[in-house]
Amino acid sequence: MVIENLAAGFGNILTPFNMLLFMVAITLGMLSGAIPGMNGTMTVVLMIPVTYALNPVSGIMMLAVIYAGAVYAGSISAILFKVPGAPEAIMTTLDGYPMNQNGQLREAISTAVFASAFGGIVGTVILILFSPTLAEFAIQLSDPEFFAVILLGLGLVSTIGAGNVTKATMMMSFGLFLGVFGFDPLTGTARFTFGSNYLASGIDFIPVILGVFAFSEVLKQVQSGGSLVGGGDGEGGEGGGSDLSEATSGSMFPPFSYFKRFSRILGFNSVMGTLIGVLPGAGATTGALFGYTFGQRLVPKDVREKFGTGVPEGVAAPETANNAACSGAFVPLLTLGIPGSATTAVILAAFILHGIRPGPALISTQGDLVYTIFAALLMANVAILLLNKPIVKLFIQVRHVPRELLLTLIMVFTIVGAFATRNIMADVWTMFIFGIGGYYLEKYNYSVAPMVIGLVLGPLAEPSLRRSLTKAQGDWMVFLERPISAVLIVLSVFVFFIPLIMDSTQFGDRIRERLGLTEVQQ
Repeated sequence: MVIENLAAGFGNILTPFNMLLFMVAITLGMLSGAIPGMNGTMTVVLMIPVTYALNPVSGIMMLAVIYAGAVYAGSISAILFKVPGAPEAIMTTLDGYPMNQNGQLREAISTAVFASAFGGIVGTVILILFSPTLAEFAIQLSDPEFFAVILLGLGLVSTIGAGNVTKATMMMSFGLFLGVFGFDPLTGTARFTFGSNYLASGIDFIPVILGVFAFSEVLKQVQSGGSLVGGGDGEGGEGGGSDLSEATSGSMFPPFSYFKRFSRILGFNSVMGTLIGVLPGAGATTGALFGYTFGQRLVPKDVREKFGTGVPEGVAAPETANNAACSGAFVPLLTLGIPGSATTAVILAAFILHGIRPGPALISTQGDLVYTIFAALLMANVAILLLNKPIVKLFIQVRHVPRELLLTLIMVFTIVGAFATRNIMADVWTMFIFGIGGYYLEKYNYSVAPMVIGLVLGPLAEPSLRRSLTKAQGDWMVFLERPISAVLIVLSVFVFFIPLIMDSTQFGDRIRERLGLTEVQQ
């Protein structure tokens, strides 16, 4: 039945009109992801009125393809300009942009294309085969488990930083603090607003991301006079002669060396990313964080120590996970009627506008629509894989654009992106403030990625924490009485303190001495 229904879904897409719609959608998705300040969610919102003139199958298929294309394409601007084109690409900047600066632009984009397509395809296959089972798993998880998952993500942030766990933890804590500005999610009480209407709506993470990554990098380039885009021939720079340099030569298919080099990352992060995507509200950004930090533990020690300096594994890990999470986010949407991410929340609105209510009976009552979505997600990720060669060749041409023009265009896109999210001029000033702050933070070796992750994950964790404690009448044991949350919390403590203990600081030295670990080599 699954094969027959999936074949019918492909048949729906391969009609001339729907095929044209598919090509338009994949192009729009990739453009929205690649342009700084745009993202898949915004594009899907803008395209919902267009679906009024389409039947539900064609309209919702188009929105799903835009989402898949945007999640991948966010890596392009992250690699080229250190500007995450979408929040899902935050972690890709950590190694993608250094690869660009090291003369490995071609390898970085090729790796992102391949890992994105692989993760998306595996995630979609899991979605097709195990949707009901994954939905039952998701519905059994309550607020304590969801909080524990986010806590594990925050614990993993301690490993992200410029070789200093203490600084990374400080930045993460600052990001969590930024996330509490605005109204209390449960009581509606104003917090840290200081009488400002702008702060009452909270600090949006899009202007912060654009500031600390894009604007700060522009300031750095102006001050240093360096080259924004490195070489793209695969031969120059550190590591330029890697086995990935053949990615755009000959066949449009990737070389077998990809599967050999990234096998553990591809296998583990595809499954893990899908499971993260299944969690309601988690989304591909959370999947990318888990993918990057788990990817560090799946590679040899000599590669692990280079994470953050520009290694292909640091690009493959988050890109595999975030695209798998994109597919996983459709599980709670289609089977429970609960959006798995911000973009699927918008797609849920499109369902409702067409008179369709997602839920347990959707597959049986709207099988034609559901399997068309499945087929569209598969085709979108295969299209990304097949477009590997032209995509890489197109974007490495950016290195020929004059530096002054490139910096000006980045500033224009950054300002427009900061304003367009909420149409508030104060967001532009927020972007400038955090951009200047990010410039000085990185100058003194403080990684801004943990701060952004804290700002993204904090507002996700707080409602679950508060609801859990409210239901348990303030009893903190609720997190340890439930087996899954207990295991995740213990694991969170473990992954947070082990890197802290191993850190080369006075605190770490004292702890190692107390534990008799002074012989550990740094």
